[in-house]
Amino acid sequence: MSLPADFVSAVNQLIPEQRRFDDPLSTLAFGTDASFYRLIPKLVVRVNAEHEVVALLQLAGKHRVPVTFRAAGTSLSGQAISDSLLIVLGDGWSRRDILDNGARIRLQPGVIGAQANAVLAPLGRKIGPDPASINACKIGGIVANNASGMCCGTAQNSYKTLNAMRLVLADGEVLDSEDPASVAAFSRRHSELLEQLAQLGRDTRANSPLADRIRHKYRMKNTTGLSLNALVDFDDPLDILTHLMVGSEGTLGFISSVTYNTVPEYPHKATTLVVFGNVEDCCRAVPLLKPQPVDAVELLDRRSIRSVEDQPGLPAWVKALSDDACALLIETRAASQWLLHEQIEQIRAVLAPFHVEQQVDFTEDATLSGQLWAIRKGTFPAVGAVRPTGTTVIIEDVTFPIPQLAEGVNRLIKLFEKHSYHEAILFGHALEGNLHFVFTQSFDDPAQVERYAAFMGEVAQLVAVEFGGSLKAEHGTGRNMAPFVELEWGTDAYQLMWKIKRLLDPQGILNPDVVLSEDPGIHLKNLKPMPAANEIIDKCIECGFCEPVCPSNGLSLSPRQRIVIWRDIQAKKRAGVNTRELEEAYQYQGIGTCAATGLCAQRCPVGINTGDLVRELRAGKAHYHSRADWLAAHFATALKGTRLMLAAADTANRLLGAPRLQRWTEASKKLSGGRVPFWNPATPQPVRWVEHAKPAVAAEKPRVVYLPACVSHAMGPARSDSEQAPLLEKTRQLLEKAGYEVVFPEAMDSLCCGQPFASKGYPQQADRKRSEMLAAVKRASRDGRDPIYCDTSPCTLRLLQQQDHGLDIYDPVRFIRSHLLDRLEFMPQSESVAVHVTCSTQHLGEGQALIDIARKCSTHVVVPEDIHCCGFAGDKGFTTPELNGHALRTLQTVVQHCTEGVSTSRTCEIGLSSHSGVDYHSLVYLVDRVTRPVQALA
Repeated sequence: MSLPADFVSAVNQLIPEQRRFDDPLSTLAFGTDASFYRLIPKLVVRVNAEHEVVALLQLAGKHRVPVTFRAAGTSLSGQAISDSLLIVLGDGWSRRDILDNGARIRLQPGVIGAQANAVLAPLGRKIGPDPASINACKIGGIVANNASGMCCGTAQNSYKTLNAMRLVLADGEVLDSEDPASVAAFSRRHSELLEQLAQLGRDTRANSPLADRIRHKYRMKNTTGLSLNALVDFDDPLDILTHLMVGSEGTLGFISSVTYNTVPEYPHKATTLVVFGNVEDCCRAVPLLKPQPVDAVELLDRRSIRSVEDQPGLPAWVKALSDDACALLIETRAASQWLLHEQIEQIRAVLAPFHVEQQVDFTEDATLSGQLWAIRKGTFPAVGAVRPTGTTVIIEDVTFPIPQLAEGVNRLIKLFEKHSYHEAILFGHALEGNLHFVFTQSFDDPAQVERYAAFMGEVAQLVAVEFGGSLKAEHGTGRNMAPFVELEWGTDAYQLMWKIKRLLDPQGILNPDVVLSEDPGIHLKNLKPMPAANEIIDKCIECGFCEPVCPSNGLSLSPRQRIVIWRDIQAKKRAGVNTRELEEAYQYQGIGTCAATGLCAQRCPVGINTGDLVRELRAGKAHYHSRADWLAAHFATALKGTRLMLAAADTANRLLGAPRLQRWTEASKKLSGGRVPFWNPATPQPVRWVEHAKPAVAAEKPRVVYLPACVSHAMGPARSDSEQAPLLEKTRQLLEKAGYEVVFPEAMDSLCCGQPFASKGYPQQADRKRSEMLAAVKRASRDGRDPIYCDTSPCTLRLLQQQDHGLDIYDPVRFIRSHLLDRLEFMPQSESVAVHVTCSTQHLGEGQALIDIARKCSTHVVVPEDIHCCGFAGDKGFTTPELNGHALRTLQTVVQHCTEGVSTSRTCEIGLSSHSGVDYHSLVYLVDRVTRPVQALA
C-alpha cells in the first residue's frame, strides 16, 4: 500500500530531493538494521534539523502515516525499520556542549557514543552508558533504548544519568526541559497532557502492589516495555515525561538532544580472569563481589571461552579447561594507583575461599588487559564467523535475580540442548544477573521458524515467569519481545503502558508494533533473509559497526548496505528475477563510490573487508587487460605521460587562472561522463625528474634504500603550496641530516607497488608490478641487509601485505620513530598542525605513532576525530570528487586555525588541501623543519 499522494507531495516541498529516497536500491538498503527483521520503507527521509522533524510529524499525523526514527541502526530487536516513513538522522545532529567543566554534557542524537567520551576524556569524565556498540551507535539510539553495557549497570544508564532533554511529541510540539520559556509554553499548551501524566503517577504510586512490582523490576537491568519507573520515581509530570522517553524506542516521540550527568573515568585500571570449576561456584562469587569496588564482572561459560580459545595472545591452558568451567572477567578502577592496589586486595580476599581452576592475576598492563577483554568481546563475533551460510546470528539478553543466577544459567543451557542450539554460548554482565546468549538460526523454512518460536516461548516462560526476571536487560524490547511484555509485567502494568502510549501517540503512528503490539506473532514476521552471495561477505551479520569509518556513508552506500544489496541481487538472480536496474544503480552506489580502503574490516566483528568484494566485482568488469599489460610493461612511459598531463594542467592554470580552470574541468567531467578528470587548485605540479646516481657507500655511515612511490616522483607540490620542494628532495635531505647514506633502486620510473592496478580490478598485473619492485629493492638493499624506506603509506602497506620477501620495509612513520628519533633533536614549533592518519597508516598500526611524532614537532596538534578516510582513494579524488568532498565535508571547520597539515600519502594530501584551505604535506616536511642533528652526529 503506497503513501498518500498529498503526504508525499508535501514532503517533497519540505525536504530537498537529495535527502529523499524511494528507489528500490535505497529503500532496501535502509530496510536493514542489526536485527533479524526486515521491512522495506516506502520513503526514507534524511533530516538535518529539528524543524524538519516537527513538520514531518505534523504531516504524518494529518495523513495518519506511521513513522520510525533511525540513528545508527545498530539496534538488535527490530526497532529501527519501517514499511512506511523512515526518518534517518543526517549531518545536522552532531553538536556537543560540555557544561560545568565536564560534569554535564549536552548531546544531539547524531553524536556517536565514543565521540562523546572522546571530548570528555581530557576532563576525566565519560557518559554513563557503555554499550558494546559505542563506537558505532548514536546518542539517539542509546537514550531511546536505554542501552547500558559492561560497566554501566543500573546506576549509570541513560535513565539514571539524565539531566535534561529536548523532545518532539507526535503532534510536533517541542519541549526543552532546560529552557524555562519552553517549559512554560509547553505547560500552557499541554496542561491536560501533563495533568494526565501526573494523575497516572499518583494512581500508580497509590497502587502499592503495582508500585512495588515496578520498583522490584527496575532494581534489575530491565528494558522490557516502557519505563514505568518514571511514574514511581517522580511526581513532576515534566520529569515523568522526559524519563518515559528513555527506553521508549521511538514509540512516544523524538529526542532532539539529551543532557547527561557524566561519571568519572578513572585513569588506573586492573583486570583479572578467574576460571572456576563449575557454574555454581562462579555464580556464588558474584553476590560477594557486588558490594566490592568492582567496575565490571563479566561471566563466560565454557562454550563462550571455547569459541575464542584460538585467539592470539591467550594462555595455552585455555584450551585445556574442563567442560564445566565458568569464568569471571573482573575489572576495578580507581583515581590513584595506591587506591587501585587497595581495591585489588579487597577483591582477592573475597575470592580467596574459592577453588579456582585457572587464573590470570590482576594486571595493570594495558596490552594484557586488552587481551583478556578480547576474550569477552570476541565471543559474539566468534559465533557469527563460524555460522553456516544462510543463517543469522541472534543475540538475546535476559536478567535473572542474582541469587538464582547459577540455576538460570544451567536451565538456559538445557533449553539450548532441548532445541538443538548446540553452538549457543552464554556470557554477560554478572553483577546485574544480565546474561547474553548467542545462537545461529535459519528462517528459510517453516520448521526452523517453529523451532525458534518454541524456544523463545520457553525462554520467556523460564525467565519472566519462573524466575521473575527480565526478558530484555539492555537491548530494548523491539519486535522480538513485544508479544511477551504482558507475560513479564502482568495485565495491570501492561495496560498502564498502553495508556501511556495512547496518551502520547493517540493516532498510533510512532513506530507501531515496537515495544507494544496487539499482534502475538509479530516476532515471527518480516524475518530477514541472509542468502549466500559471496564467501567474502557471507559471514556479515549486518550490525553496522563498519559505517562510521566509511567515507561513502551518507553519499551512496555504507559497507553494510553494499552487502545487503549484493545479497539481494544474488538471491533475485537465483530466483530468476531480472536485476538489471538494481545492478545498474549498484554500479555507482556500491562499486563506483567505494574507496576500498578496508577500514570497515577493522571495525567489523567478523573481519569482513567489503573493499575486497568491490575489487572482485571490479575485476569481473575489467575488460582492458591488454591495456593493463601494456601499462605494466611500459610504466616509465605512463609516468612520463602523467607528468606531461600535470604540466599541461599547470600551464592552463597559469594562463586561465584557477577558478576558470576548475569550472572548465567540472563542466568537461559532466559532458564526458566522468572521463575528464577533475582539477582543483591543490592539483600537483609535475616533478622534474633527475636520475639519482647510486652513491658510493661510505663505510662509516648506515645505508637506507629510499623507495619513492610513483606519485612521489611524478607529483610535486601544488603551485599555490607554501612548500615548493618535491617530497623526493625533502626526504633525501632529512635522511642525510640524520646521518644516512641514501641509496635508490635502479630504474625507479619503471617501479610500482601494483596498487593502481589492484584497485582497478587487475590483480595479476598488480602482483607482477609488486614482484618487480620487491626484486629491485632487494638488490638495492644488498639482499635485505639495509632498511628500505618507502615514502608513502599506501605503497608500504601493499608491499607488506604478504610477508613473503624477508625485507625490512618501513613507511615514514615507522622509520622516523624507529631510526630517526635518537639521531635528531626536535625543536617544536608553536604553529598549529593538523594530522590526517591515512587508512594505510591505520592498517599498519602506526596511527598513534604519527600523532606522537607530530606532537614532538608542534605544541598544538589537531586530529579531526570524525574523519577516518579522506575518500581520495588513489585517483577517485580526480574521477569521483564527490566521494572526497563528502568524506571531508567537516574538515575545514575543524582545522581552520591550523597553519599546515601532515599526512603520509601524496594523493590524500591533494584532497585534504583542497577541502580544508590548509596546505597538507608529508610528515617529512614538518620533521625536517623542526629538527637538527644531535651533537654526537653533527
